[in-house]
Formats: sequence, structure tokens, C-alpha cells
Amino acid sequence: MFGNCAIFVVICLDRSLHTPMYIFLLNLSVIDIASTSNILPKILIMVFIQCNTISFGECITQLYFFIFFSSIEVTLLAAMAYDRFIAICQPLRYTSLMSLKHCTGLAISAWIIGLMDPTAHVSLVSKLSFCASHHIDHFFCDLAPLLKISCSDTSKVEMMNYIVGSLLTLSTFFLTLISYVLIIFTILKIKSVEGRYKAFSTCSSHLTCISIFYVTIMCLYMRPASSYYPEQDKFFSLLYIVLVPLLNPIIYSLKNNDFKDGLQKIRHKLTL
Repeated sequence: MFGNCAIFVVICLDRSLHTPMYIFLLNLSVIDIASTSNILPKILIMVFIQCNTISFGECITQLYFFIFFSSIEVTLLAAMAYDRFIAICQPLRYTSLMSLKHCTGLAISAWIIGLMDPTAHVSLVSKLSFCASHHIDHFFCDLAPLLKISCSDTSKVEMMNYIVGSLLTLSTFFLTLISYVLIIFTILKIKSVEGRYKAFSTCSSHLTCISIFYVTIMCLYMRPASSYYPEQDKFFSLLYIVLVPLLNPIIYSLKNNDFKDGLQKIRHKLTL
């Protein structure tokens, strides 16, 4: 929370960071703050107060926002990959292709996609019956454990999950993959070692974050609900919910000189 809040404040206050890459990073920090706030408070209540119950309405709300924030994040990561592709492969056209207007449009599109994506899932899940068991073998209301305890026909929900999830996740994944393949080819064409290192350093942080993100997402959701293994899913869910929001600010801020300069400016202003 502290790291993501720091990123949000520094980017908002430092005008030199009002560039496409940092606008995407600002949106990503908001998503990390919101997604963490959606699940971790309930986990802390379960751990410290031993209150392991949740109402059906709260469960459906938690599921909606979990899918909502995940959809925005996967779209933002693809937009950030495209930004790095333009910056490295077509630097002379960067100003025109990634203007603040275009960047803002991509960010707004990510939020709209996120708003629409969970609607069908949540609508179908809310109509399911849970007469067999009310015990969710998970630490939050995720789709797979909810389908596991339902005594209704879940084929429609699973089909919707495959169609919508695959369209969004695979399309953004391949866009990100193609962007980085082209980036790597462009970097390898640079003759000087220093030039290659400088070019790669501009996208290494983002590449690290998306690698962790996609590994956890694919291990969790790119499989049928029948292959749900509670302990394995809890482990990968914890990586996604806690580790990814924790690493994002560390990777993006500690390795970024522009951000560290912006942080120093804010500190200097506050101490005057």
C-alpha cells in the first residue's frame, strides 16, 4: 500500500513524470491499491478475529471487483508493452503515436473493458444454487471454488469464463508477446553494448512484472474448473494478490532514476 501510494503521489505531483509510461504506471498503482483493498482486509479479519463467514452479497461483490481489477491490469500491461514497443522500435514517431491524448484513451479503454468484463460472470454466478455446501475452500470468493460447491449446472458459467477470459487474456498476452519479440529483435540490432543495455533497461522492469503476472494468471485460470486443486490455487492466488502488488512498486521505483529524482523533489518541497 505504501509503495503504490508513493508512486501515485509522486507521479501526480511531479509534472516531469506526466508522460505516457508514467500515466500507465499511475493507473497500475491505483489498481494494485484497489485490488489489495478488495481482498486483504477480509483475510486479516479471518486470521486475527477468526471470522470466517461472508454474506452472499459480499461474496458476489468481491468476485466482481476481483475480475474487474484483473481485467484492467491485464489490459494496462498490454498498453505498457505497446508503449515500450513504440519507444524502442519507432522512436521518431513516439510523440505522435503515444501522445497524452492517445495514452489517456488507452487508459480509459482499459477501465471500460474492466467494467464490462465481469458483468456476465457475476450475473450467471448470482443465479446458481449452493444447496450442497456453503463452505468455500479458499480465502476469498474466486470463480473456481464457487463453481465447485454449486449444485446447479455450471456449464454456462464455465463457457462464459473460457470465451470472455480467453479473448481478453490471450489477446492481451499475444499483443504483449509480439511487442517484446519485436523489441528484442530491435535491441539485438544495436551495435554497441552500451546502447543495447540502455534500450533493454527501459523495459526490463515491465518485462519482469508481466512475467510474474502471466505465470500466476495462467496457472490459476487457463484450465477447466474440474482440475481445481485448492492448495495449489491458494498458493498461486496468494502470489497474485500479495506478491504482484508488492513487487510492482519495488521493481518500477527502485530501478527507475526518473522516479527517484521525482521522489527527491517531493521530499525537498516537504522539508522546506
